[in-house]
Amino acid sequence: MEMTMITIPLDKETARIYNSASEEEQRKMQLLMRLFLKDFIISARPLDEIMDEASDEAERNGLTPEILDSILNDE
Repeated sequence: MEMTMITIPLDKETARIYNSASEEEQRKMQLLMRLFLKDFIISARPLDEIMDEASDEAERNGLTPEILDSILNDE
């Protein structure tokens, strides 16, 4: 698969986490982002619904609402 680079603005903490991750972890994050964007583009569902589904999946995988809130609020 041919790849194209894009730039997405991120807060400093998210960028730090990504840049400090191993190459394997970065590949996983890239795959997750590709899947999320494709689902958003292909789906006729509203973005809020897709985000709620992603949030539910993240919570099932150990990302609690408190942790997510902390990340989103740069705490």
